Amino acid sequence: MINQNFVFKQFAVITLIVSIWINISEVFRYFIFVMPRVKSFFLNQSGVAEMDFGIFSVWGFWDTLLTAILVFIFWLYAKSFGNNGKSVLVSGLIVWSSVFVIFWVATANMGLSSWKILLITLPLSLLEMVVGAWVASKLYATNRWSS
Repeated sequence: MINQNFVFKQFAVITLIVSIWINISEVFRYFIFVMPRVKSFFLNQSGVAEMDFGIFSVWGFWDTLLTAILVFIFWLYAKSFGNNGKSVLVSGLIVWSSVFVIFWVATANMGLSSWKILLITLPLSLLEMVVGAWVASKLYATNRWSS
């Protein structure tokens, strides 16, 4: 059951737990699919798609922000329409389309990646968002951290 009142402690704990999935998914997609294709697109120029501590710090912030947005959008939708599969799918689609679709279309449109990469990144990121919303759904259903 979704609380009618927003409970920050519950939100924070669920966000941290869901962020484990989001981080694993992001790192896997990047290193296995995105990085090799971006490097190839830029003809293996040095400094393109490299990773260091600074980049990982930004990436960690990005993933946490992305997860918080997903969990909040799920909570809002589930509060109105119930904690069910439709809420999982719709909240995942909302976050996916407003973050990943816009990012990857803009990146390809500016010539910073190949359009073909969208055939890999968009379905995998959609899966990431839907699974993340599903995990949030299960965690909200336990109502363990609501007080």
